[in-house]
Amino acid sequence: MHNARIQFAPMIQDHFQKLSQMSHSVETVLGESLFGLVHNRVSQINGCAFCLDMDVKKAKIRGERELRMYHIAVWRDSHLFTDRERAALEWSEAVTQLGREGVSDELYNKVQKHFTEQELVHLTLGISVVNVWNRLNVAFRNPAGSADAYFGLDKAGL
Repeated sequence: MHNARIQFAPMIQDHFQKLSQMSHSVETVLGESLFGLVHNRVSQINGCAFCLDMDVKKAKIRGERELRMYHIAVWRDSHLFTDRERAALEWSEAVTQLGREGVSDELYNKVQKHFTEQELVHLTLGISVVNVWNRLNVAFRNPAGSADAYFGLDKAGL
Protein backbone atom coordinates (compact mmCIF):
# COMPACT_ATOMS: atom_id res chain seq x y z
CA MET A 1 0.00 0.00 0.00
CA HIS A 2 1.22 3.48 -0.87
CA ASN A 3 0.68 6.89 0.60
CA ALA A 4 -1.11 9.45 -1.53
CA ARG A 5 1.24 11.48 -3.70
CA ILE A 6 -1.02 14.52 -3.87
CA GLN A 7 -4.31 15.34 -2.17
CA PHE A 8 -5.83 16.40 -5.49
CA ALA A 9 -9.50 16.89 -4.54
CA PRO A 10 -9.05 20.27 -2.79
CA MET A 11 -7.07 21.54 -5.79
CA ILE A 12 -9.84 20.79 -8.26
CA GLN A 13 -12.98 21.43 -6.21
CA ASP A 14 -14.94 22.90 -9.14
CA HIS A 15 -14.03 19.99 -11.41
CA PHE A 16 -14.59 17.51 -8.58
CA GLN A 17 -18.10 18.87 -8.12
CA LYS A 18 -18.82 18.77 -11.87
CA LEU A 19 -17.56 15.19 -12.17
CA SER A 20 -19.74 14.26 -9.20
CA GLN A 21 -22.75 15.95 -10.83
CA MET A 22 -22.11 14.06 -14.09
CA SER A 23 -21.90 10.77 -12.18
CA HIS A 24 -25.18 11.57 -10.43
CA SER A 25 -26.83 12.49 -13.74
CA VAL A 26 -25.79 9.14 -15.22
CA GLU A 27 -27.08 7.31 -12.12
CA THR A 28 -30.40 9.10 -12.50
CA VAL A 29 -30.80 7.96 -16.11
CA LEU A 30 -29.40 4.42 -15.80
CA GLY A 31 -30.15 3.60 -12.18
CA GLU A 32 -27.78 3.18 -9.25
CA SER A 33 -27.42 -0.56 -9.60
CA LEU A 34 -26.48 -0.58 -13.28
CA PHE A 35 -24.13 2.36 -12.99
CA GLY A 36 -22.58 0.76 -9.90
CA LEU A 37 -21.78 -2.38 -11.92
CA VAL A 38 -20.25 -0.26 -14.68
CA HIS A 39 -18.24 1.82 -12.21
CA ASN A 40 -16.92 -1.33 -10.59
CA ARG A 41 -15.95 -3.03 -13.87
CA VAL A 42 -14.16 0.03 -15.24
CA SER A 43 -12.32 0.45 -11.94
CA GLN A 44 -11.26 -3.21 -12.08
CA ILE A 45 -9.86 -2.76 -15.58
CA ASN A 46 -7.96 0.35 -14.53
CA GLY A 47 -6.71 -1.14 -11.25
CA CYS A 48 -8.19 1.62 -9.11
CA ALA A 49 -8.25 0.26 -5.54
CA PHE A 50 -9.70 3.51 -4.20
CA CYS A 51 -12.72 3.35 -6.53
CA LEU A 52 -13.23 -0.40 -6.12
CA ASP A 53 -13.25 -0.02 -2.35
CA MET A 54 -15.82 2.77 -2.58
CA ASP A 55 -17.91 0.97 -5.25
CA VAL A 56 -18.22 -2.18 -3.16
CA LYS A 57 -19.16 -0.24 -0.02
CA LYS A 58 -21.78 1.80 -1.86
CA ALA A 59 -23.20 -1.33 -3.50
CA LYS A 60 -23.52 -3.04 -0.14
CA ILE A 61 -25.28 0.01 1.33
CA ARG A 62 -27.82 0.08 -1.51
CA GLY A 63 -28.50 -3.65 -1.03
CA GLU A 64 -26.62 -5.15 -3.97
CA ARG A 65 -26.14 -8.91 -3.65
CA GLU A 66 -22.60 -9.61 -2.53
CA LEU A 67 -22.20 -12.52 -4.94
CA ARG A 68 -22.93 -10.23 -7.90
CA MET A 69 -20.09 -7.97 -6.79
CA TYR A 70 -17.74 -10.96 -6.79
CA HIS A 71 -18.89 -11.94 -10.26
CA ILE A 72 -18.43 -8.61 -12.02
CA ALA A 73 -14.92 -9.49 -13.17
CA VAL A 74 -16.24 -12.74 -14.68
CA TRP A 75 -19.62 -11.47 -15.85
CA ARG A 76 -19.43 -13.38 -19.14
CA ASP A 77 -19.43 -16.69 -17.25
CA SER A 78 -21.97 -15.70 -14.61
CA HIS A 79 -25.72 -16.19 -14.70
CA LEU A 80 -26.28 -13.34 -12.21
CA PHE A 81 -26.61 -10.50 -14.73
CA THR A 82 -29.43 -9.50 -17.05
CA ASP A 83 -28.90 -9.07 -20.79
CA ARG A 84 -29.03 -5.30 -20.30
CA GLU A 85 -26.36 -5.45 -17.58
CA ARG A 86 -24.21 -7.69 -19.77
CA ALA A 87 -24.51 -5.22 -22.64
CA ALA A 88 -23.49 -2.36 -20.33
CA LEU A 89 -20.50 -4.29 -19.00
CA GLU A 90 -19.33 -5.24 -22.49
CA TRP A 91 -19.74 -1.63 -23.67
CA SER A 92 -17.82 -0.47 -20.58
CA GLU A 93 -14.90 -2.73 -21.43
CA ALA A 94 -14.83 -1.64 -25.07
CA VAL A 95 -15.02 2.09 -24.28
CA THR A 96 -12.40 1.82 -21.51
CA GLN A 97 -9.98 -0.23 -23.62
CA LEU A 98 -10.36 1.55 -26.95
CA GLY A 99 -8.30 -0.08 -29.64
CA ARG A 100 -7.22 1.40 -32.94
CA GLU A 101 -10.50 0.33 -34.49
CA GLY A 102 -12.62 1.88 -31.73
CA VAL A 103 -15.88 0.20 -30.77
CA SER A 104 -17.13 -2.31 -33.34
CA ASP A 105 -20.41 -1.94 -35.20
CA GLU A 106 -21.29 -5.42 -34.00
CA LEU A 107 -21.05 -4.39 -30.35
CA TYR A 108 -22.82 -1.09 -31.01
CA ASN A 109 -25.74 -2.91 -32.65
CA LYS A 110 -25.85 -5.42 -29.79
CA VAL A 111 -25.87 -2.73 -27.08
CA GLN A 112 -28.36 -0.58 -28.97
CA LYS A 113 -30.98 -3.31 -28.46
CA HIS A 114 -30.88 -2.70 -24.69
CA PHE A 115 -30.49 1.08 -24.45
CA THR A 116 -32.19 4.09 -25.96
CA GLU A 117 -29.91 6.61 -27.66
CA GLN A 118 -30.13 8.86 -24.60
CA GLU A 119 -29.27 5.99 -22.26
CA LEU A 120 -26.35 4.92 -24.44
CA VAL A 121 -24.95 8.45 -24.46
CA HIS A 122 -25.32 8.61 -20.66
CA LEU A 123 -23.72 5.18 -20.29
CA THR A 124 -20.74 6.30 -22.39
CA LEU A 125 -20.46 9.55 -20.45
CA GLY A 126 -20.57 7.58 -17.19
CA ILE A 127 -17.82 5.25 -18.37
CA SER A 128 -15.74 8.28 -19.33
CA VAL A 129 -16.25 9.91 -15.92
CA VAL A 130 -15.25 6.71 -14.13
CA ASN A 131 -12.10 6.63 -16.24
CA VAL A 132 -11.29 10.19 -15.13
CA TRP A 133 -11.83 9.27 -11.46
CA ASN A 134 -9.68 6.15 -11.90
CA ARG A 135 -6.84 8.01 -13.56
CA LEU A 136 -6.75 10.68 -10.85
CA ASN A 137 -6.83 8.14 -8.03
CA VAL A 138 -4.31 5.77 -9.61
CA ALA A 139 -1.87 8.50 -10.69
CA PHE A 140 -1.85 10.13 -7.27
CA ARG A 141 -2.14 6.83 -5.34
CA ASN A 142 -5.19 7.78 -3.36
CA PRO A 143 -5.43 4.96 -0.76
CA ALA A 144 -8.52 2.78 -0.59
CA GLY A 145 -10.83 3.92 2.18
CA SER A 146 -9.15 7.30 2.59
CA ALA A 147 -12.32 9.24 1.75
CA ASP A 148 -14.81 7.10 3.66
CA ALA A 149 -15.64 9.92 6.08
CA TYR A 150 -16.15 12.39 3.21
CA PHE A 151 -18.65 10.08 1.50
CA GLY A 152 -20.31 8.96 4.75
CA LEU A 153 -19.12 5.39 4.27
CA ASP A 154 -17.41 5.32 7.67
CA LYS A 155 -20.80 5.29 9.41
CA ALA A 156 -22.18 2.43 7.36
CA GLY A 157 -20.67 -0.25 9.57
CA LEU A 158 -18.74 -1.87 6.74
